[in-house]
Amino acid sequence: MLALPFAEPLSHGIFAIDTGFQRPRFDAAYLVIDQGRAAFIDTGTHFAVPRLLATLDALGLARDAVDWVIPTHVHLDHAGGAGSLMRELPTARLLVHPRGLRHMLDPSALLRGATAVYGEAEMARSYGSVIGVDAARAATTHDGMVVMLGARRLRFADTPGHALHHHCVWDETSVGWFTGDTFGLSYREFDRDSRAWSLPSATPVQFDPVALRASIGRLVQAQPQYMYLTHFGRVGEVPRLAAQQLETMQAMVEIGLRHRHVEARHARLREALLALYLRSLRSHGSEFDDAEVARLLEMDVELNAQGLAVWLDRQ
Repeated sequence: MLALPFAEPLSHGIFAIDTGFQRPRFDAAYLVIDQGRAAFIDTGTHFAVPRLLATLDALGLARDAVDWVIPTHVHLDHAGGAGSLMRELPTARLLVHPRGLRHMLDPSALLRGATAVYGEAEMARSYGSVIGVDAARAATTHDGMVVMLGARRLRFADTPGHALHHHCVWDETSVGWFTGDTFGLSYREFDRDSRAWSLPSATPVQFDPVALRASIGRLVQAQPQYMYLTHFGRVGEVPRLAAQQLETMQAMVEIGLRHRHVEARHARLREALLALYLRSLRSHGSEFDDAEVARLLEMDVELNAQGLAVWLDRQ
């Protein structure tokens, strides 16, 4: 039995690596292996890189076995460690959405934006260093583009809604999508009787519910068996979870519109969003009390309130 302290073997040569961001089983990077060649899809932050490299070591894979590093988008919990990781992988190339390339080469604007959202203390605690990638080792993707990993085809789909710089990756071998945040969040603490619960991610600054609804529909149209979520892990029952997310997103939009002009809007949005998620979780059969749900969803309630506010102000 291999010792994989940070990684969960799934199937079809896929490993979900817990990056350690925020809490256990909150943020995943995926290692995909085919015929001795490897790719990382999402990397977590700078602090995750030792875990990713330790997983390679445990599986007996050399650093030069990694062909691709593929952030689904450039938010730091998905791509903050990409530059640090690339320095350890001598032959890997970075594949990024064209709207995200400049941020991977020079992350200064990305860092300013994230610091405005999280503050300097949280940036240092949770994200650490963010290193640019050598332009000669980075390339952009386009909708429908296919790259090979061993004998395995990985196909890219442009999936805006959560962010304009978001693509998802279709893996023909496992019949599944690596979804980043396009297919939302599903934390394993909320599983009941092996049934997952999920919610959309509306984080600032590019949330667009119309585009996100279309992107979710496109992912479902491929009839995937699995979705590989960054937050967190592999889920099935794709049609049910898609319907749940679309219903929840519509309710979030209605909350935003009702609170567009109220005083203390941010606090009111947070309160209404948490109430929505609590009702949904009770219907799902969750046994957590309200305080525990509020703790587990603290970051998501805050970011979804911010994302809704930015969307409202664009209307």
